[in-house]
Amino acid sequence: MQYRRFGRTGLSMPVLSCGGMRYQHSWKDVPGWQIPQSSQNNLEATIRRAVELGINHIETARGYGTSEVQLGQILPKMPREQLIVQTKVSPVADAKEFQRTLDQSLRNLRLDYVDLLGLHGINTPELLEYSLRPGGCLEVAQRFQAQGKVRFIGFSTHAPTDVILQAIATNQFDYVNLHWYYINQINWQAIAAAQAHDMGVFIISPSDKGGMLYKPPQKLVNLCSPLSPIVFNDLFCLSHSQVHTLSIGAARPSDFDEHLKVLDYLDRADEILPPILQRLEQEAIHCLGEEWFKTWQVGLPKLEDTPGKVNIRAILWLRNLAIAYDMIDYAKTRYNMLGNASHWFPGNKADRITQLDLRSCLTRSPHADKIPGLLADAHHLLSGQEVKRISQQ
Repeated sequence: MQYRRFGRTGLSMPVLSCGGMRYQHSWKDVPGWQIPQSSQNNLEATIRRAVELGINHIETARGYGTSEVQLGQILPKMPREQLIVQTKVSPVADAKEFQRTLDQSLRNLRLDYVDLLGLHGINTPELLEYSLRPGGCLEVAQRFQAQGKVRFIGFSTHAPTDVILQAIATNQFDYVNLHWYYINQINWQAIAAAQAHDMGVFIISPSDKGGMLYKPPQKLVNLCSPLSPIVFNDLFCLSHSQVHTLSIGAARPSDFDEHLKVLDYLDRADEILPPILQRLEQEAIHCLGEEWFKTWQVGLPKLEDTPGKVNIRAILWLRNLAIAYDMIDYAKTRYNMLGNASHWFPGNKADRITQLDLRSCLTRSPHADKIPGLLADAHHLLSGQEVKRISQQ
């Protein structure tokens, strides 16, 4: 395993982390006796495999159902000083409720302290305010820190970049968990800001949200050759020194295997990546047109300024992926989540696009005339059965 300094925490962080949202028994809290022994055995085998590989960062959240409780059956049996344990608790309006939830997390994990506590899902200005206001959730976390129950405090986010930048600018957080990978590089400005504040940078879900790369279309496989799409994306992310670790949401011990291959390429990224990146760009230009490929994001409105709260940027992005790289399954899954995922993936689909007048919100876009038609085309291409977030299923 290779390790990187996790910002000002000073922790030696493995470049691959063991994310805890896929190996648990249930997304809902259930009594311990309802958790099958087979599920617990699988989780424990996954953790042991991770640590055996040098992946000593174990990441979970209060919102991940039985994950914490099940980890509490194994983590206290392992050498504590060799582990970096992270959990996350969502900020809420009532700081006392946040405190009760954080207490529950520690009881679930059966640990005296966690190395990393994340305020989970600072996705909106309102949630940021719940965190930062006097007497708010951050102050609660800092009290736990003063008591030795939390070593470092960060936040996780699915927010627009401007909200992430606001949170980073406070200089109140030691690290950030955020989305950034080849197919969605919009948050690079936030990563650069995190580096300026010497914050740790943890990439959320590079293989799932990063394109469902565990079941890639053949076209993407061909374009990423000689690497698999998973290894390509891992290498793309880790070739940037500002990125410290990638979350591997392992459901079973073998899920680490493909990701481990990236370790052999890290010192040759400058040699291996350019031809793959060139093929991916050339194919996108061939399928979408060079002008659109290079300028489609220019002048797009914010969600709150768009009639019907249609998530124009996300829909056009998903259409691009479906057309350029045959990422139909991924694009459909994400598209049909719109309208169902609250602030985790906000905004609505384009099902009512013919009833909306988008002219006023598209005045800064060089593609204003054709975007309504492209949104309608995207709806025709991607619409289907509504999809919920995995935690809602």
